[in-house]
Amino acid sequence: MLFKLFLPFAFGYFLSFLYRVVNVAIAPELVREFQLDANQMGFISSAYFLTFALCQLPLGLLLDRYESRKVSAALLLVAALGALVFSLAESSWGLLVGRGLIGIGVSACLMAAFTAYANLLPAGRLPLVNGLQLMAGGLGVISASTPVQWFLTWGDWRLLFQVLAVATLVASVLVYSLVPRYSIQAQSQRLTQQIVELWQLVKSPQFYQIAPLTVATQGVFGAFVGLWAGYWLRDYLSLSTAEAAQIVLTMALSMTAGFVALGWLAGRLHRFGISAYSVSVVGMLVYMLSQCVIINEWSDWHHFWWGLSGFFGTSGVLMFAHLSQSVPKNLVGRINTSLNLCVFVVAFACQWGLGALINLWPADAAGVYPQAAYATAWGVVLALQFVALAWVAYNALLRRSRKA
Repeated sequence: MLFKLFLPFAFGYFLSFLYRVVNVAIAPELVREFQLDANQMGFISSAYFLTFALCQLPLGLLLDRYESRKVSAALLLVAALGALVFSLAESSWGLLVGRGLIGIGVSACLMAAFTAYANLLPAGRLPLVNGLQLMAGGLGVISASTPVQWFLTWGDWRLLFQVLAVATLVASVLVYSLVPRYSIQAQSQRLTQQIVELWQLVKSPQFYQIAPLTVATQGVFGAFVGLWAGYWLRDYLSLSTAEAAQIVLTMALSMTAGFVALGWLAGRLHRFGISAYSVSVVGMLVYMLSQCVIINEWSDWHHFWWGLSGFFGTSGVLMFAHLSQSVPKNLVGRINTSLNLCVFVVAFACQWGLGALINLWPADAAGVYPQAAYATAWGVVLALQFVALAWVAYNALLRRSRKA
């Protein structure tokens, strides 16, 4: 069953992540063809995150009411349409609409998989299987670096998105036809009852005490992996496109390894009473420290530090396994999509907001922004992550004092 359950969802999530980060590779072409500045490029790219985020709450209700395979397969058809619209765009509005449709279409790829796994697999296997699912996303990031650069040497970005549209149609068919069925407990519930339960979950201390740190680190991570890492490497460090692609590839490989290794580690440590929550928080702290090194240029070992940020930038996703294990199965879809909503709202704000901040500085004749623009923008979002960490530490101390 695991083969039929995992592979279709993994392929869909691979495409989801490829769509998310492919603008790192094609951004220079889009900027030249459509005369886009940093603010416009950030907004177009972030449209994926915005529509993705808007889908999360209704998606949680759907996943707790209908089978994951039906929801995911239907939405993947929308993603295929979005890729086609993007490939045929004649203006920045066409890019924006296509990117938005893609965000809607792939919005269920991860949450549908997590919900199906929680309903069909033992709880102890969730951190590892979730990690393998996320590894497929890491492979999408890898494909968006050097492989996409190679594709663009003989084809253009329009052909690339037409190929992706076809692949997404295939993913829809595979998810619907191969994923095993499971019974739904919430079908007998009224929609109003589902919404009430959702609200109870979101306002629970368990959720709001951990959400800020997770969404801050994952939102920033998504914004940089999806677009701004390439800009930083090309503009701030003055690397060539090929050199930047190699570092992005290193980060992608590390990210892929991080999804699996941290999922495996969390599963092993669970046997000794160490929760996925603890592993996640420590990993997010390491991710923030690696950002400090990169921003302040404390080291010239670019591959190492970008790789380290890629590996530990995945730490926040362990919170999904933590939450899945802490609520009844009929609430898994809603708790996961609620957290995912917050992550993608922040990712949208970061990807667009970073562009808006960078755009406050004038670009030179070649369209390159000064180093101060990038350093200031990244410094702002790093500070927000440390504020979120302080919130988690405060609540942990508060819980400990109450127990004492």
